[in-house]
Amino acid sequence: MSAPYEQRILRVLNYIHDTPAGDLSLDQLADVAAMSRFHWHRVFHAVTGETCAQAVRRIRLHRAASALVMTGDAVAQIAQSVGYANLGSFNRAFTEAYGASPAAFRKAGCHLPSRPDFKTGVYPMYPVSLRQEPARRLIGLAHTGDYHLIGKKFEAFGALCETRNLWPHLGVMAAIYYDDPDSVPAADLRSYAGGEFHGAEIPEGLEERHLAGGKVAVLTYKGPYAGISAAYHSLFGNWLPGSGEEPAEAPCYELYLNNPREVAPEELLTEICLPLK
Repeated sequence: MSAPYEQRILRVLNYIHDTPAGDLSLDQLADVAAMSRFHWHRVFHAVTGETCAQAVRRIRLHRAASALVMTGDAVAQIAQSVGYANLGSFNRAFTEAYGASPAAFRKAGCHLPSRPDFKTGVYPMYPVSLRQEPARRLIGLAHTGDYHLIGKKFEAFGALCETRNLWPHLGVMAAIYYDDPDSVPAADLRSYAGGEFHGAEIPEGLEERHLAGGKVAVLTYKGPYAGISAAYHSLFGNWLPGSGEEPAEAPCYELYLNNPREVAPEELLTEICLPLK
């Protein structure tokens, strides 16, 4: 892992440890990391093996566990000191994490370590290249919900292209993924299914999107779409920390180089594109 990314991870972990009752929202932690909020959470999760929310919860409860063993402070006071305004919520969270109530834990005098090991290098390796991408104008359909269900919108998009004879005006098929599935509930994930459009007027019922182009890291993934999440972990956990590159304030997108109706799932080729500064 390159030093700048390691320093960012450690800076955020230290910030959580030092301000357990403070603002530990994803946006705030991205600011502490001095990194795009679009990509910070993916980097953190891929490198540490935890989501930001999991790390915040673990560190807060670890601080509480230390206070229970090392001080005589009231449980309610300890709960507030680590960001739990509601004592009932604290008791439930602590019991779930440690297998004992705060009072029982204090009586037993137990203690557990606080830091995760970095996980860089444990993900499958995929080829990644840098290239200059052209700006693209897309037409397609917006999707809200689990990313694995975006195929429904691609099916609808394909049907509209067929009935309206749009295929001659289309280039590469593409999808844009606006949210990190590890930090946003599946029902709220925003994405977009479509293709590059070379026509004039946007056909009725379809939505226009634009990809700015520019410097992009491209990971080439071969295999079924269902296994693509491992490739994202490799991109953010293996390649990015050692690359010396900075993600741009723009979402990842995918370009599909062949057709699932024409090739076997193991032969599908997908380019995962990460815009860079």
